[in-house]
Amino acid sequence: MTYELSEEVAIVTLNRPGARNALDVPMREELADVVGEIRDDDRVRAMILTGAGGVFCAGGDLQGLKEKRNSAQSYKRISDLHLWLPSLVNMEKPVIAAVDGPAFGGGMNLALTADFILASDTASFCQVFGRIGLVPDLAGMFLLPRLVGLQRAKDLVFSGRTLRPDEAKEMGIVHSIHAPDQLQDAAFSLARRFCNASTLAIGLAKNVLNQSFNLDQRAMAELEAMAQALCMDSAYHKEAVQRFLDKKPALFDWERMNKEESTT
Repeated sequence: MTYELSEEVAIVTLNRPGARNALDVPMREELADVVGEIRDDDRVRAMILTGAGGVFCAGGDLQGLKEKRNSAQSYKRISDLHLWLPSLVNMEKPVIAAVDGPAFGGGMNLALTADFILASDTASFCQVFGRIGLVPDLAGMFLLPRLVGLQRAKDLVFSGRTLRPDEAKEMGIVHSIHAPDQLQDAAFSLARRFCNASTLAIGLAKNVLNQSFNLDQRAMAELEAMAQALCMDSAYHKEAVQRFLDKKPALFDWERMNKEESTT
């Protein structure tokens, strides 16, 4: 795995192309370390997760499944993922998955941890677990129904069928589709947009939104009020209000950024 910081964007690349970027134990440990590092690094305003060699991630390393384990050891192997995975799901910075080629099994579910999935037109997605008599892991059974609904999630899990990018986009899994040679630039361009936004506001909004399926309206209202109070006290908010009063351009203007990109 490689990690670089470019213009306030953390770029994490799964880098075992000879093994189709399968998630062996060392890579899982590296991911755990880098997620913690990115979470705590104030220089990082957004994160991109991608794979090397025209493959995002083929899922778990099947070679590792050959090892003899009892049920307790297998349980620990999976439960240990959830020591760091929530930090990625709830990373209080925008996370973008740039998926080129297969994202199968745990690889698809790793992509689902992102806020936005950008796919190449050669990408493919599959909850492949059932083909070898397993159930989805890496938080797939939590994340997938929230994106596509329960019935569609059952369809994908039970059938183990492969999704092409256009169907994945129609289901709400994929945010946008790009040519393979334009995918990384598109992901970086999207990530860079958030560098002008309030990291505090996006982080708090993401944290609250991620709990919206689990809490009742009253609890959500309390989180909303606390988050807004913190944002109102931020230097970013105060500067943004002053710029509005002074009739200066906003620091963060999505429509303006769209226009600027369309003219370049």
